[in-house]
Amino acid sequence: MKKIYILILYLIHFSNFAQIRGTITDNKGNPLSLVTILEENTYNGTSSNEQGNYELNIKKLGKHTIIFQYLGFKTQKITIIIDKFPYTQNIKLAEESLSLSEIVINTKDNPANGVIRHAIASKKENSEKTAHFKADFYSRGIFKVKDLPKKILGQKIGDLDGAVDSSGTGIIYLSETVSKIVFEKPDNLKERIIASKVSGDNKGFSYNTAQATIYDFYDNTLDFGSKMISPIANNAFNYYKFKLEGTFQDENNLMINKIKVIAKRDAEPVFEGYIYIVEDSWAIYAVDLDIKGYRMHQEFLDKMNLKQNFSYNKNNHIWAKNTQSLDFAAGIFGTKFNGKFSYVYSNYEFQEAFAKKTFTNEIVSFENNSNKKDTLFWNKIRPIPLTIEENTDYIKKDSIHTVRNSKKYLDSIDKKGNKFKFHSPITGYHWKNSVKKQSFSYDGLLKLSSLSFNTVQGWNLDSGFSFRNWKEEEEKGKSTSISTKFNYGFSDVRLRLTGDYYHRFNNQNYATLTVSGGTKVNQFNPEEPITKFINTVSTLFFVDNYMKLYNKEFASVTYGQDVSNSLYLKGNLEYQQRKPLFNTTNQTYVKSDAIYSSNNPLLPDDNLTPAFDQHHLTKATILARINFGNKYISRPDGKINIKNDNYPTLYFGYENAFASNERNNEYQLITSQIKYDFNAGNKGTLGINLKAGTFIHGDNISFVDYKHFNGNRTHVGTSERYLNVFNLMPYYSNSTNDAYFEAHLEHNDKGYIMNKIPLLNKLNSTLVLGFHALAVPNKNPYSEFTVGLDNLGFGKFKLFRFDYVHSFQNGVQEDGVVFGLKILNVLE
Repeated sequence: MKKIYILILYLIHFSNFAQIRGTITDNKGNPLSLVTILEENTYNGTSSNEQGNYELNIKKLGKHTIIFQYLGFKTQKITIIIDKFPYTQNIKLAEESLSLSEIVINTKDNPANGVIRHAIASKKENSEKTAHFKADFYSRGIFKVKDLPKKILGQKIGDLDGAVDSSGTGIIYLSETVSKIVFEKPDNLKERIIASKVSGDNKGFSYNTAQATIYDFYDNTLDFGSKMISPIANNAFNYYKFKLEGTFQDENNLMINKIKVIAKRDAEPVFEGYIYIVEDSWAIYAVDLDIKGYRMHQEFLDKMNLKQNFSYNKNNHIWAKNTQSLDFAAGIFGTKFNGKFSYVYSNYEFQEAFAKKTFTNEIVSFENNSNKKDTLFWNKIRPIPLTIEENTDYIKKDSIHTVRNSKKYLDSIDKKGNKFKFHSPITGYHWKNSVKKQSFSYDGLLKLSSLSFNTVQGWNLDSGFSFRNWKEEEEKGKSTSISTKFNYGFSDVRLRLTGDYYHRFNNQNYATLTVSGGTKVNQFNPEEPITKFINTVSTLFFVDNYMKLYNKEFASVTYGQDVSNSLYLKGNLEYQQRKPLFNTTNQTYVKSDAIYSSNNPLLPDDNLTPAFDQHHLTKATILARINFGNKYISRPDGKINIKNDNYPTLYFGYENAFASNERNNEYQLITSQIKYDFNAGNKGTLGINLKAGTFIHGDNISFVDYKHFNGNRTHVGTSERYLNVFNLMPYYSNSTNDAYFEAHLEHNDKGYIMNKIPLLNKLNSTLVLGFHALAVPNKNPYSEFTVGLDNLGFGKFKLFRFDYVHSFQNGVQEDGVVFGLKILNVLE
């Protein structure tokens, strides 16, 4: 009965609000989806859904010529006279008959190559015709899952708020937006979202925007994480072979060339499928191209299909994109995902240029109450009809959302989850009040994920409490948390306690206040170059004691916020009491005559002399981050900054240490940093990280306050990129209380070279070349060169990297290898 009710609602929606509506099928009665429906010589168009249903918004009665265009089928143009709305027009499309003339067959040159050469030569002219426009934009995205397990890594998944059934199958995301866009090539965008809808969230705002739909095949590359080569790129013949499948006439009697796009090498960032080129103008008529996941270095993605359809307007002689769809299939651990994003561009207004102030740093904004449009509004404005499945999902999830956000339901769920069990003091306890937006957590006495080993504390374990209070959209993202952390060392027999108060004032400028204090062990290098997991393994199994620690008692207050769209400022005031620590254990898991080095990084063989004398001081720090040309999205539930990759990010810092019990410990430190990724298109990315700084009055400061650099002696890398580490440098060998300059450069070819080397291209890896240098006074510079392979692994799991490193300092050369285990980043 429920299914019949949903079907009736669907049919009522479908019949009452479309001005012209109908179903499109082939000659066998099979529905055709993604058919482009367009009013002749206008940019008023739409597309059919998966059931072949369409709705075209025609505002005036009378005579209209409607075009039905679908790849592989003959375009049909019909003239209708509308005397009342709604008007029903069902259509059957016949398969296209392609032809190859004798002249084409007998030509010496591959006829497809000639078409592609013309398209390449004409693409600048064709691209400029659509370089400046205004348009209406519609977007719909759906994301489905199949065979989702009940648990992942021991954690229950649940039904995702009613999204999946008992078999782990269902729609986990369905969303729509309607907006007005202003666009100027290559990437100036201004979008005003009129309506936004998210299934199962009546307060939600969709993340579907026009910004994510700009795929222009007139450009040499298209960004899909990797730079994919366009079939009509200037260098397209280096990557593709082409075959003319045939030609056909469109409704304007223009000849269309159907070109098959074939990859020359499987591992390259290339498309496969078809591109349709208009004879004489050599404009793009349509594209139907597949992208394999491994070609984008997205191994979890099996395949993606991109379709674009363009329409011709006799009045201005412009081919403009009217519909676009992006389908994808992915999978991992037996779970399958698939999704589809459909886009409709309509009511174009082309201009020669826009006023200078048309485009600002705000690229997307939302109208008031854009997420509160009712069903009548959506049924009238939605250009692509919902399928029965989509309509059912909206109805079902809206009902579930209403029930599951009621006080009665939330209280019942909280009551069930808040039960205190016999083993809770050992394993932990969690309490939640969903109505008041509050939660409390106790980590338990056996938080095994925190268990680690070092030579100062021996085995040590964490526990703690936390309380969180958060607000909904009416409070503009305000949230507060209070937490404590207990750390107990079994060898030094000491309990250390820290506490933190965190408050975020809003989600517009993200102003935050943090107050913290307590006692903890710190690495001398505050960037903590050695993770707890790596240190545990290196000490217990290799007797390599690299982590050097001291005891810090502190009280700190920090405030930070976005001062402007491009500038972030943070200030910190902290009192510190520092005490040296010593090794308290010699426990190992290997039989060896070796003994641990001391906890003094300056005297590794001296277990009696401390690295510094006990003291206290106060630090005031100001840090600034500048991102030139930042764009942003203004959402009612928060502001999202979009970094402008054309410019570097700059960092400046000033640190003043004062009020010390020893005057010699006081100093000032000025720092600066430049980070930049230079995009070389399909040739890869060059990452640059330059740092410099100088101490003022730092001659006799504590070794704790020296500038320490991120070395590595474990031969294990844990980060995605090595732009902040020296791969073979001892951890404290170049620490300084004077000026310094360090440079890190790393170029990842994104497969540009590796894809062309026989046999090695089967690895689907990327070549990484690196250079790292450090200069400090009174020492010869340290430098190292690296060459390695990234994106190594098995099947879909590309989690490894391998680098050969050659270093040089003071006439001493060293060679080594670094094994990159990026999964350790997740474990930490």
